[in-house]
Amino acid sequence: MSDAPLPAFEPPYYAAIFTTVRTRDQTGYAETNARMEELVRDIPGYLGMDHAQNPGGLGITVGYFRDAEALERWRTDAEHQVAQKRGRATWYESYTLHVAKVERSHGFTRS
Repeated sequence: MSDAPLPAFEPPYYAAIFTTVRTRDQTGYAETNARMEELVRDIPGYLGMDHAQNPGGLGITVGYFRDAEALERWRTDAEHQVAQKRGRATWYESYTLHVAKVERSHGFTRS
């Protein structure tokens, strides 16, 4: 992951905002997370993701998708669903998921 945000995309597109607080038991999380990143990249219409985590444990991951079909393909991926169940059982103290249609997007980069 980069320290810079992804560039703005041409709207409309979708954003899935996943906000988490993790448990102490992170056994297997890193490997599963790497596999999920690998899987989602293969979905046609996947645009990329931004991620941030503070020292207190709050994490935010935003995945960007060109259309609702791409987002639905990710949501219903069988391997992703298994990882979701393991997350609820082991890795997450709490989480929220917000899905939004992005209608305006722009960016700035200092030269």
